[in-house]
Amino acid sequence: MRWKSLDDLDLDGKTVLTRVDINVPVENGRVTDATRIERIVPTVQAILDKGGKPMLIAHFGRPKGKVVEEMSLRQLVPALEEALGHSVQFIETLDGAENLTQEAREAEVLLLENIRFHPGEEANDEDFAKRIAALGDVYCNDAFSAAHRAHASTEALARLLPSCAGRLMQSELEALETALGNPYRPLMAVVGGAKVSTKIDLLSNLIEKVDILVIGGAMANTFLAAEGLDVGRSLCEHDMADTARAIAEKAAKTGCEVILPRDVVVAKELREGAEFEIVRTEDCPEDAMMLDAGPDSVFHITQAMDRAATLIWNGPLGAFETPPFDGATNAAAAHAAGLCHAGKLIAVAGGGDTVAALNQANAADYFSYISTAGGAFLEWMEGKTLPGVAALGG
Repeated sequence: MRWKSLDDLDLDGKTVLTRVDINVPVENGRVTDATRIERIVPTVQAILDKGGKPMLIAHFGRPKGKVVEEMSLRQLVPALEEALGHSVQFIETLDGAENLTQEAREAEVLLLENIRFHPGEEANDEDFAKRIAALGDVYCNDAFSAAHRAHASTEALARLLPSCAGRLMQSELEALETALGNPYRPLMAVVGGAKVSTKIDLLSNLIEKVDILVIGGAMANTFLAAEGLDVGRSLCEHDMADTARAIAEKAAKTGCEVILPRDVVVAKELREGAEFEIVRTEDCPEDAMMLDAGPDSVFHITQAMDRAATLIWNGPLGAFETPPFDGATNAAAAHAAGLCHAGKLIAVAGGGDTVAALNQANAADYFSYISTAGGAFLEWMEGKTLPGVAALGG
């Protein structure tokens, strides 16, 4: 897909409507994790360096088209100023944005109130988008995490003004193109998580594109049960057995190697420090649950990583939040990180649980790219068109 970056547009003396994702956790009016704010800094600084004035447009929570005081972006101003190193002028209403005060005109960075306070945003209303477009000269989308939503500030606005991708959006698109669009091969994917039902489209798309597919987490239990194995009391979607078999058959036809657990960590309860044992997958006790992949499974996964040139990772291999069931995820993540650090592997990962798991394993810093986008990352991997990205190429 063709799209412009900030380097392709003249921003000097222009107001740049900049869609960002600063939907950060807040407690008692204070930001508790500024990661998403920190990631927009390169885009804002690039606009300023090119002589432009960024007007930040963002959502916060789900106010459903109504003004909800506790979802106001005003509370983010101190964290934004600290991260950006520039003054930020908060604009309380759209009317205020259309009639800027002298103070606002002189500010380095403008922040528009929560765009979801307006019903026209999520309705992707054309007239509402035109009203926003009138506030600036150029549109920059730096919110890949919201690109799967066809909203006024992510889709309609891009069609009304000269448009480009911000630095974060650009890095996301380039990383995903490297991982799935035109990857170095062999291409390997690790897909974990709880339910096959939520990742059918993802698995079906990946099977046609990757050379090696690792299925882990509780999802793997469904595939093992579909093969006729007794999974005891494990979390398992028995009603998805036919789907699991169809995916396995499709993999065989496309030449995709599917790796399922060979041994598993089982326990009678899911709690920290619970008694456990390691058994072959065919030997799961009737009264136990499969809660992690075992060491033999990890060995085969890491061997496959040694053969791969590119890795895509989405989802943990076990109940990583609860030790001792974090072993497989930690070990596999550390191995991938080591290969990346040695320049032997390109590894791209995304999704909330995935990022948390890689951070826990102290592996995230060594991965080639970590996407903070949840739904947008998944939909891209599923092969779906993202409205916010498509609009940039229009």
